[in-house]
Amino acid sequence: MADLVRSLLPEFLYGTAWKEDRTAALVELALRCGFRGVDTANQRRHYFEAGVGEGLAAAYRAGIVTRADLFLQTKFTYRPGQDDRLPYDPAARLSAQVAQSLASSLGHLGTDYVDSFVLHGPASGYGWADADAEVWDAMMKERDAGRARVLGVSNVSLRHLEQMVEVHAEAPAFVQNRCYARLGWDREVRAFCNERKIIYQGFSLLTANKDVLRHPVVTEIAARAGATPAQIVFAFARAVGMLPLTGTSDAEHMRQDLDSRSIALSEDAVGAIEGLAG
Repeated sequence: MADLVRSLLPEFLYGTAWKEDRTAALVELALRCGFRGVDTANQRRHYFEAGVGEGLAAAYRAGIVTRADLFLQTKFTYRPGQDDRLPYDPAARLSAQVAQSLASSLGHLGTDYVDSFVLHGPASGYGWADADAEVWDAMMKERDAGRARVLGVSNVSLRHLEQMVEVHAEAPAFVQNRCYARLGWDREVRAFCNERKIIYQGFSLLTANKDVLRHPVVTEIAARAGATPAQIVFAFARAVGMLPLTGTSDAEHMRQDLDSRSIALSEDAVGAIEGLAG
């Protein structure tokens, strides 16, 4: 499994939340700029997944990429996280909702499989619930049927993950969390992932850490590197083992974010940024 996950990994994920009628054009633009990983969800409240599919189709027609070039990730979202535009029958069993949601996603994205299928947050903020166990088992069946290559969970605490691995023989391949510097860059969850060879995907690295972008430690490192503070945050994320997401809608920022892959930070710089936690 670890070899499969590594073979799938892009160096950056392009996040598609909150883009509404700009989604298709921005996905195509991101692919033109060089992104090869796309993150979405079958949650119309925050995502326009069908628009992601339109952007992918435009990129295929233009010869920018093929499906085989891409890492596509989508999510199953529980009813409380949705609005009234549901991708499944809310009266159906959770296992059926998972199957319906993924079938809808495959239609939206114009593919017969996704590279990663993610539970978009547990049913409870307090721990791994029976509902989560049912959903995870259903997701594994979708993976075993070839409709997803690997599975993940998002918006989880260390408690969720510890309880999850007690219940299930199979741990997630990915954990995707919002990552706050003031909370130690999610250090405990990252450590859990590192011990179990789970890839940690960090999102909101810029929007959740606006003070960090202005912090003298970061601006000085950026000045020495001839880089932007945002590029330094992304370089830091990779240095500590994260797979970063960005959702920028600006072409120049897309290119800058991708260019951050060439920035190598010293151990001292990484330690200084890690130490910005409150």
